[in-house]
Amino acid sequence: MIVIALLDNTVLSNFAVVERSDLVQAALHEKCATLRQVLDEHQTGVQLGRLPSVDWSWLPILTLEDDELQLYKQLRTRLNAGEAACLSKAARGGYILFTDDRDARAVAAQMQIPVSGTLGLFMLLLDHSLLSLPEADNLLAQMVSAGYRSPVQSLEELL
Repeated sequence: MIVIALLDNTVLSNFAVVERSDLVQAALHEKCATLRQVLDEHQTGVQLGRLPSVDWSWLPILTLEDDELQLYKQLRTRLNAGEAACLSKAARGGYILFTDDRDARAVAAQMQIPVSGTLGLFMLLLDHSLLSLPEADNLLAQMVSAGYRSPVQSLEELL
């Protein structure tokens, strides 16, 4: 499998709160992965009752290589473990980072790592007719109710 998308916990959490992990898989055609640090953060949210338990078993888990660990340690001084791990892996090139974390996006821009996020996944789902606009807007509204800070009220604003 060719991995092109690295998913961090902000994106996983948004789709978890609406219990639709299947949409992430459908949008990215299984060309995605995450890192152990991300799933550890996600599991903490589940254990604390902040997130429902959803099935991410289909999502491949990557590990950091020795040469990526140094960057990871540097990034940990200003980012959570999941974001730092994703950025450290993505720095090798060939990856798109899917995150909604503002600080992680800023670091990614400095490192010239391409970024997308929850709204980008929704646009893929709409482009491939996997969701209708009303269905997508309903899910977005549920995510916002759960704490997602969306820059748009309707995905129609992005069409």
